[in-house]
Amino acid sequence: MTPLLVSNSDGGGGAARAATRLHRALLGQGIHARMRVRHKTGDEPSAEGSGNWHGKLADRLRLPMGDLYKRLQRTTNTAPHSANRMPSRWARLLDTSNADVINLHWLGDETMSIADIGRIRKPIVWTLHDMWPFCGTEHYADDSPTARWRRGYTADNRNPADTGIDLDRLAWHDKRQAWRRPMLLVAPSNWLAACARGSALMSGWPLTVIPNALDTGLYKPLDRTFCRHALDLPQDGRLILFGALGGGQDPRKGYDLLLGALARLRLQTMQEKVTCVAFGASQPSPPPELPLPVRWLGRIQDDFSLALLYNAADVTVVPSRQENLPQVATEAQACGCPVLAFDCTGLPDAVLHRHTGYLARPYDPDDLAEGLRWLLDDEDRRRSLGVAARQRAVLLWHPDIVAKQYLEVYRQAVDSLPTNG
Repeated sequence: MTPLLVSNSDGGGGAARAATRLHRALLGQGIHARMRVRHKTGDEPSAEGSGNWHGKLADRLRLPMGDLYKRLQRTTNTAPHSANRMPSRWARLLDTSNADVINLHWLGDETMSIADIGRIRKPIVWTLHDMWPFCGTEHYADDSPTARWRRGYTADNRNPADTGIDLDRLAWHDKRQAWRRPMLLVAPSNWLAACARGSALMSGWPLTVIPNALDTGLYKPLDRTFCRHALDLPQDGRLILFGALGGGQDPRKGYDLLLGALARLRLQTMQEKVTCVAFGASQPSPPPELPLPVRWLGRIQDDFSLALLYNAADVTVVPSRQENLPQVATEAQACGCPVLAFDCTGLPDAVLHRHTGYLARPYDPDDLAEGLRWLLDDEDRRRSLGVAARQRAVLLWHPDIVAKQYLEVYRQAVDSLPTNG
């Protein structure tokens, strides 16, 4: 079995990291997996980018040209959008490779055009990292019963506040036209799987739920005192960890809800000092008014530093309104750090309420604050939750376990879909 994983990048964003981790998990099983990316950032020999200067130049031009096209539409949806109109030779490149199966991952930012995806003839497995495959150009959209991706994109169901050319509708119709034969889908969370099954575009396509792989030998419990010392964090008191990257600009990430919860927690009587630790961004200027002291650690992307950070924290908060299977939540729990999140979308797949963390009532800052209090005021409870979180992480997200599940799906693709198109 020779799978070829296709992704926009092999590093940086969460989807790219998930694809790279799966790639390494497959290699760890002795599988001759390869990876094809538009933007190579790592040094993995079996991950290929554009090898010559004109190929790299063309790759750099694709996104700006796609961005110019997207300006034809003005939308109230603040999530990222990808039109994927720029043609390429990748369909032919993939079909002439020695791969038995093509495993598509995050293809936004003009990685491949919608039409090119439809031209792939080899068996396809598509790992869904967001909602883009069954939406228009948007990577995330509301999941209400009347959502356009559920009913189909028509001229009558566009948001009246959106103006310009309806690129979402055009992209959705292009997908329906180009993707004639169903592909095998993999969703990391049950929520995203349910969305795909309920979509007008991919309803009825074969689908399997497989979580993202995580190296639980790297993300593991470590000595807290050492980790706090290594990161120059306070040894005394409680540390609340959360990611700050894009939090203030993207309503989906729930930064406003976190601020509300922290304000409520500040009003409660805490036995020890509480400090917030934000990673993913440096302290903005001017700094936001937060109800508790904050240490800004900036961007942290290497796995070793992240493992230290999770081990230094008492609780990791993922306050998102909408998530697939956030790797911040899985990484933290693999390190034995309980996670606080809302009981919505893909977060219940990551956290078991009062067993590996706390799931607050959706979008309720009061209950989010209650979850923080519950996790912080009893050290024995926190340790018990951390042990359970670690055990569950190894059971569900260990690379060997995830790789074997993918191999079974690859075999199904080869057996049932010898061609695609």
